[in-house]
Amino acid sequence: MQSSRSKPCSCPSLKLREVASMYFTLVAAFLVILVVALQGSAPRQSDFPYKVPLDPQGLLELSWNVSYPEQAVHFQLLIRELHFGLLFGMSDRGEFENADLAVLWSDGHNSYFGDAWSDAKGQLHMDSQQDYQLLGARRAPEGLYLLFRRAFSTCDPKDYLIEDGTVHLIYGILEKPVHSLQAINVSALHGGLQRVQLLKPNISIPQLPRDMKSMEITAPDVVIPSQETTYWCYMAELPEGFSKHHIIMYEPVVTAGNEALVHHMEVFQCAADFDSFPRYNGPCDSKMKPERLNYCRHVLAAWAMGAQAFYYPEEAGLAFGGPGSSRYLRLEIHYHNPLVFKGRRDSSGIRLYYTATLRPYDAGIMELGLVYTPVMAIPPGEDSFILTGYCTDKCTQLALPSAGIRIFASQLHTHLAGRKVVTVLSRHGRERQVVNADSHYSPHFQEIRMLKEVVAVFPGDELITTCTYNTEDRSRATVGGFGILEEMCVNYVHYYPQTQLELCKSAVDPGYLHRYFNLVNRFNDEEVCMCPQVSVPQQFYSIPWNTFNRDVLRSLYGFAPISVHCNKSSAVRFPGQWEKQPLPSITERLREPSPRCPPSPGAQPAAPIPLHLGQLRR
Repeated sequence: MQSSRSKPCSCPSLKLREVASMYFTLVAAFLVILVVALQGSAPRQSDFPYKVPLDPQGLLELSWNVSYPEQAVHFQLLIRELHFGLLFGMSDRGEFENADLAVLWSDGHNSYFGDAWSDAKGQLHMDSQQDYQLLGARRAPEGLYLLFRRAFSTCDPKDYLIEDGTVHLIYGILEKPVHSLQAINVSALHGGLQRVQLLKPNISIPQLPRDMKSMEITAPDVVIPSQETTYWCYMAELPEGFSKHHIIMYEPVVTAGNEALVHHMEVFQCAADFDSFPRYNGPCDSKMKPERLNYCRHVLAAWAMGAQAFYYPEEAGLAFGGPGSSRYLRLEIHYHNPLVFKGRRDSSGIRLYYTATLRPYDAGIMELGLVYTPVMAIPPGEDSFILTGYCTDKCTQLALPSAGIRIFASQLHTHLAGRKVVTVLSRHGRERQVVNADSHYSPHFQEIRMLKEVVAVFPGDELITTCTYNTEDRSRATVGGFGILEEMCVNYVHYYPQTQLELCKSAVDPGYLHRYFNLVNRFNDEEVCMCPQVSVPQQFYSIPWNTFNRDVLRSLYGFAPISVHCNKSSAVRFPGQWEKQPLPSITERLREPSPRCPPSPGAQPAAPIPLHLGQLRR
């Protein structure tokens, strides 16, 4: 009787490693053929809707798209002047150390592409798991287009996890031929960083009304100062008798040739308390700037490099014009000019689209987080110090309508020490939803971001905003306040329908802070002066920051009662008892999302892919 088992195969056996090697050799060969075949016309711009210049001269231009079904980002890198290759990648704060990199390099005759990583000393290593997947290259009159793909999460410990929020992109240009990846000296590269929001929300564009009009708030052909950083202020006016309208969309207007210099822009509306505001066109930090311009702080529009047009939900618009609304607007432009170009003229700004046909709801802006007060402080030398501000259930119960509000956008804000910001919605003591989070937050990249999904907030809900700070470069305490070396922790949430609640924030109870200073005096040899005439900042500055004093302050902020600011737009609190309020009790935390690992074909050989790009030049 014939056995049911298969007979041994007489063909020669191949080990799995040999099969894998043959497979990836064929893939590499196919990619070389693909690269040659793709040389010609430039890719369609519609395939890559997001675009940003990487370098100040605009020689490197990155475009990308996001595929949520694939959980991947597709990159298109335009290299206008290709020398001997480049590095492109991501790192925690924009460093070349501990970075995740896609590398194109040439020995002068042959070119290669590979997925690499850098160690703590900046030394490059070929990654054993090649997750930057080369899709092709195209030569065009304007330069070389390099196309590649990267999954959000690869579960490779050497790879960067692409997540919501800010991503620090880094680049480095190879100006000399190199014979191997390991021969690249990162410290000698001409490089830099660019911050973007890679994972743009997939939001459908609402239908726009036929009576929509537009106005441009732009700089009047200013000469960009020949210095690295400039904040430029320009005052504009709405027409006399301008009635109430709804802003339903806005977009950037960037002067051609200045795309790499215009870093971010904001349009502020001035306070209606003043009948007029002086004209001004100059640096925002100039002594010649009229002091009254400090009362122009109501944000109408905010744009940062890499952002596209901003659309309001079709049922709401941002009101401006009409009674109780100031005619005066302040445009603020941040110019980033690291190469110190001279004589560049600029007329950039923001184009507002508006309608006289009012939508069902006025949109509102509410401040969440911490009150601007020095009672909230961060000791010096901290790598990760956390402060939290609360919008309490008592405040939302009193101030929100029974049907609640809908948050559709958010702008996070700290000053220079901020490293991470997150706002969480809590209901009945249980964390329900993240409103907005940025684990790689940078104070140098702030924009209004549309949320992936609208967040419904009802009376009795709590909105808890937590900021993480780094003060390793500081020698004295950093207190809360308006100064750039002081700190803030704010989330400006955009919502509808507009309510009277404009600010819902907190700070530690001053009496408990006074007890902290007393305790420090009792347990330290050096006395902290608590004389009535000595300010809270001065008391913080005089503290000897040993481990005990740090730990007790951290503990104080974690249990002490708070002073709640539940404020109307008039800056007056809603009626009620707001002092010495207990901290919200959270009984159930949100689980940290687990990275979704893409299916792996197995260990890929850590070998670069050869490219036929011709002989490269100096």
